[in-house]
Amino acid sequence: MRARLLALVLLLLLAGCSSGGTRDDGRITLRFQSLAWQEESVEANKELVREWNATHPDVRVEYVQGTWDSVHDQLLTAFEGGEAPDIIHDASDDLADFAYGGYLADLTDLLPARLKSDIPQRSWETTTFGDGVYGVPFLQEPRVLIANAKWLKRSGVRIPTPEKPWSWAEFRRITEQLSGRGKYGIAWPLKEPVSATLNLSLSTGGQLFHRGADGKVTIRFEAADQVVPRTIHAQAGTDRSASPTTLGSGGSDTLPGFFGGRYAMVPLGFSYRQQIVQQAPKGFDWQVLPAPAGAGGLTQGVSPQTLSVAEDSPHKKEAAAFIDFLLRPENMVRLALGDWMLPTGDRALNDPALRTPEHGWSTGTALAAHLRPAPAQTVRGYPEWKDKVATPALQEYYSGAIGIRELRERLEEDGNLVLARYQR
Repeated sequence: MRARLLALVLLLLLAGCSSGGTRDDGRITLRFQSLAWQEESVEANKELVREWNATHPDVRVEYVQGTWDSVHDQLLTAFEGGEAPDIIHDASDDLADFAYGGYLADLTDLLPARLKSDIPQRSWETTTFGDGVYGVPFLQEPRVLIANAKWLKRSGVRIPTPEKPWSWAEFRRITEQLSGRGKYGIAWPLKEPVSATLNLSLSTGGQLFHRGADGKVTIRFEAADQVVPRTIHAQAGTDRSASPTTLGSGGSDTLPGFFGGRYAMVPLGFSYRQQIVQQAPKGFDWQVLPAPAGAGGLTQGVSPQTLSVAEDSPHKKEAAAFIDFLLRPENMVRLALGDWMLPTGDRALNDPALRTPEHGWSTGTALAAHLRPAPAQTVRGYPEWKDKVATPALQEYYSGAIGIRELRERLEEDGNLVLARYQR
């Protein structure tokens, strides 16, 4: 009898300490999986969780540290196993399959008017699938040129600004002018070439994915889509103005060579500025320049970081309330500063802390109005197309192993076969 009583007491204690759901005392616990990884960003997220918990005793948020590595597969496993966190941090270009698959809650009627109006419609388009909204876009970053300021000044080239950027043709000429004697005008880190190529191609009028009247998407690699890859290919293979050894590298891999004076410029995401501040040698003078512009001006695609609610969460209303708290303008600024990225909210974007010339913040905020949904944003099957078709094809093209005609054939023919399986 005593053994049975002890077992019952233990069960009750375990139930009261559950990491999710509703406890016997009526307190709700929400699991928030964050993908923040930089020290400042992790601390900003944890601080906001602590502040919420201090003022919301009946709805406790449990911080769960996730990782960007293989997040799609990790979430898919969690969804299918019924173990998904209530609040999910991800990127908008990863949401389509989850939204159409019924794994994410439609937030249309759960979000307050304040949050809806503060974030521009162009950002909401990144998380809208069909008639529903399946995530809140809150952080974004343009791709910029990080330049050796002394090298550029010494060369006498025209320094671009958001008001007067380089054209793609001028950019190519300048990188050639900056090169020679074992040094390169540019180092393209293209270990993951797809998003960089597609997003920058919006500036030249590229579209690649075309949706028909029946709602189905087909791939057409047309002249406007080819400007950016042709430029990179020419810099690496013809002009010798782009380092061939960095084409298979990640962004961080190029920094030692950049600091060492081997490359004049490196195209990187805006958030890489934090690594540069931390790692640059004392006295190293660098600056942030806008990416080149084409027929579409400075337009480029972005896939904002997002916050979603799991469809299986029994506490969707409370989860949405926490997202609203997390993304108050003053809190969005804290998250942006922690990640060295730009907030999507208009009020946060106007904060003076994000408009200072120091570390190129003002250049980034000047580009915010030109950011648009990445071309693949609502394309089902994009992760498979990217991994199995586009990444290897672009890597071979940039290395000179295949030409533009074969690149087009593979992107279109092989790519459309992949997409067709998701559109039946």
